Amino acid sequence: MLSGDAQTFVDKVWASRVLVHHADPGELTSFLSLDDVDHLLTETAVRTPSVRVAQDGSVLPESRFVRTGATVAGKPLTGLVDPRKLLALVEGGATVVLQALHRYWSPLTELTHALELELGHPCQVNAYLTPPGAQGFAVHEDSHDVFVFQTHGTKLWEIHHADGARSCDDHPDCRVDDVLMEPGVSMYLPTGTPHAARAQESVSLHVTLGINQRTWADLLQVTVAPLIADVAGDHLPAGFLEHPEVLADGLARRLDDLAEALRSVDTEQAATGAADRFLSSRPSRLRGGLQATLAAASLDADTAVRRRPGVSCVRRTYDDRLVLFLGDRRLDLPAWLSPAIDELSPGRVLTPRDLPISPDSAVVLCRRLLREGLLEPATEPAT
Repeated sequence: MLSGDAQTFVDKVWASRVLVHHADPGELTSFLSLDDVDHLLTETAVRTPSVRVAQDGSVLPESRFVRTGATVAGKPLTGLVDPRKLLALVEGGATVVLQALHRYWSPLTELTHALELELGHPCQVNAYLTPPGAQGFAVHEDSHDVFVFQTHGTKLWEIHHADGARSCDDHPDCRVDDVLMEPGVSMYLPTGTPHAARAQESVSLHVTLGINQRTWADLLQVTVAPLIADVAGDHLPAGFLEHPEVLADGLARRLDDLAEALRSVDTEQAATGAADRFLSSRPSRLRGGLQATLAAASLDADTAVRRRPGVSCVRRTYDDRLVLFLGDRRLDLPAWLSPAIDELSPGRVLTPRDLPISPDSAVVLCRRLLREGLLEPATEPAT
């Protein structure tokens, strides 16, 4: 879950247009520092499309910054970033974009996961490294809401307010506000807000966290699509191209059938299904999973374990079954294990013997939960 201050920020932005928030710089710079980016670009085998480069409003071709002839075990390795080429581009004023950091940079993976659980919308993270005085992209707008926070240097943002117009050119009363981003400053921009940003006297590094909103239209489509297939899955009659009126009666009947099917939809079930699909379709979060999997084989009734920090676990009970939603999957268990699952509270260290079921059953359950990523071995004694 998010901290209290972060949650207050999240609550405010949904009722706002653009919001700027000031916090302790250390809280934000810890997610991605300049040293972290240096490491990713020069010491790892980072590849495209995880990296792209832009300059003066244009995205540069990958050939400008990737290696040719790279191999692994004799097989071609495409898209491998060449650090020397990349650094030369940065020195020449180019902006480096690290894409989808939520997939491979642990601090931002944790942040993204927490925000997704708070909002119920998929999130993604990019970072932008811009040399002093440079601007990577011209005025543009994003197709999703974004949170932006600065982790190094300063960057001056132009925020265009055109009351729904796509740009200031389309609106004579457009207003442009300047926002100076520096470490500790975060900003929320709703979908479609035109903006541009330029680094100031030093190199700038900022993180953009995008919210890929799911809409009521999305939910309606998922709910209605199977009903349409049931009532109108047959072929259109031949000859309708010249005589489209032959479709009218058939369309009317099928719309009546669809309306009847819609009236019988269990909305609570449809809503729960939407939540369950989200809770079982996120990227896996298994840091330390290798050690947990190996430890499962030797676990006994007195082995200390604990709930893995940050891993979601939403429970549903269906008749005699207990379903745990672990983020990337759902785990189906007998309902009689509910009292044991109750004991697996975040932060508590315990042994299988502490669970209110037989020791043998507890060992089997804990081994399963170690492999599934909900539990991890604990070095401290059980409490």
